[in-house]
Amino acid sequence: MQMKKEIMEQIRNGVIVSCQARKGWPMYGKEIMAAFANAAAAGGAVGIRATEPENIAAIKREVKLPMIGIYKQWFEGYDVYITPTFASCEAIIAAGAEIIALDGTKRPRPNGEKLADIITKVHEKYPEIIVMADCDSVESGIYAANCGADLVSTTLAGYTEETKEKTVFDADLIREMSEKIAVPIIAEGHIASVADLKAAYQAGAYSVVIGTAITRPEVITKKFVTSLEN
Repeated sequence: MQMKKEIMEQIRNGVIVSCQARKGWPMYGKEIMAAFANAAAAGGAVGIRATEPENIAAIKREVKLPMIGIYKQWFEGYDVYITPTFASCEAIIAAGAEIIALDGTKRPRPNGEKLADIITKVHEKYPEIIVMADCDSVESGIYAANCGADLVSTTLAGYTEETKEKTVFDADLIREMSEKIAVPIIAEGHIASVADLKAAYQAGAYSVVIGTAITRPEVITKKFVTSLEN
């Protein structure tokens, strides 16, 4: 369990950079993701978040920072797509992730799998692996913590049917989660500025993940261009 403690200490009070791109996006490709992760490490990032085994493995070959691995998989008839099954967890663990993040909501999962069962299996088979639950609300965060998650994140706030109205950074959600949930809270989602980062920590975050504001040049460029148009 020593490695688990070391990883938890490494990611505390820093910036974790999410290096992700979907097929069709300009920056898609495992070599590009590894380059982004290298740049993030050079800038002082304390960890990386990435999706899909091939991207995770490529990054781990280049960057010696803790990895939050996810596996986005879509199953017909299910809304859960972030590491939806135990097999998804094993795939990203094999690729080198020290932390696995999975959907932490109560929504149904493929194959009839249950969140608590998946987390229990991971802890039993891979005791050094940290499990992070990506949640959309205080309620789902409490549920995920009760299911055994080591960390709870705000990742899915704004990305579920129940929370789709949330389109901006929400410090109050971080604060309420920090007050009501026994495990550390990872702030992620809509963090677009240094002010947001500081507010996340003031609200009680254990660590903060930033993605789009750092690793999506097309979105960043558009922000500047739009400011001229206005």
